[in-house]
Amino acid sequence: MKPLKNQLLSVVMGTAVLLQAGCATSAVKAPGYVGHPDAKAFIQEMSEEGFDRAYLESLLAKAERQESILKAISRPVERRLTWGEYRKIFIQPKRINRGVAFWQEHAAALKKAEETYGVPAEYIVAIIGVETHYGRIMGKYRVLDSLATLGFDYPRRANFFRGQLKEYLRMTRDEQIDPLSLTGSYAGAMGYGQFIPSSFRNFAIDFDGDGKRNIWSNPTDAIGSVANYFAEHGWRKGAAPLNSVRIKNPKADEAWFNDGLKPKVTLGQWAARGILAQPKGEADQLATLMKLETEGKYQYLFGLHNFYVITRYNHSRLYAMAVHELSQAVKNEYGKGS
Repeated sequence: MKPLKNQLLSVVMGTAVLLQAGCATSAVKAPGYVGHPDAKAFIQEMSEEGFDRAYLESLLAKAERQESILKAISRPVERRLTWGEYRKIFIQPKRINRGVAFWQEHAAALKKAEETYGVPAEYIVAIIGVETHYGRIMGKYRVLDSLATLGFDYPRRANFFRGQLKEYLRMTRDEQIDPLSLTGSYAGAMGYGQFIPSSFRNFAIDFDGDGKRNIWSNPTDAIGSVANYFAEHGWRKGAAPLNSVRIKNPKADEAWFNDGLKPKVTLGQWAARGILAQPKGEADQLATLMKLETEGKYQYLFGLHNFYVITRYNHSRLYAMAVHELSQAVKNEYGKGS
């Protein structure tokens, strides 16, 4: 037998080894997001909705955190650039010419969309042109990774993106799509028109009647879905999105400019302040006054109702301006060949 002292030492050392092994086991991190502190509640909520718990755990275990997504969402170009800088990205000959080609190729679908929803073809083309360069750049991130990363590791908008993750799981279930198969933008937007999951579920349509809502590889469905999105957000057929401005009041308050996206002051009220619409519009028409910078010079415009509708796609006046100007440039070039 070992001396008592040696026996006690062996017991102590053995216990230490067991404790170390236990600590090492408990320190093993669960894969993906399944072990995230907020994942348990998320899984519980979705399982109560009828999703299989094991299926949810398996999916979240495969979702990968993407640091580049967190960097990208913290520095959106719409907040960093002037209108002049932003404009150069989208209003360029290549994008205009490709817009004309896209219109020519899908003229029948665009005409049908315009007749059905009252949205001019050039605005549908411009949305798809700004969003994905007519399907050329639809995003490289797995949608599951984007929504999990932002839903669980971006506290400022975590609730929104966890909501989109829920919508994504509902969408892939209803459309019978593998949730690991779809790619999109860093924010989880998908397809030709870059619909987030809730927009897909609410506004995407089967425009060619084949029984599927396919905005990823079916331009016809994408065209109809963009038109439906605008219509559902109140697009007014035949109404201009913008109006030029003449400022007669030399003491115009700076607080009047870029004061939100939604129009809340009528043209009549603006006229009373010495801010005139060119050409003169209906006095009771609501408008928001915009001041846009290009290389130290300023452009003044009224954003009208349909301009606000464009901003429902992306909550940025620069974005809506790019869509409007691209639409007009493509329309002008398309008209030359018709």
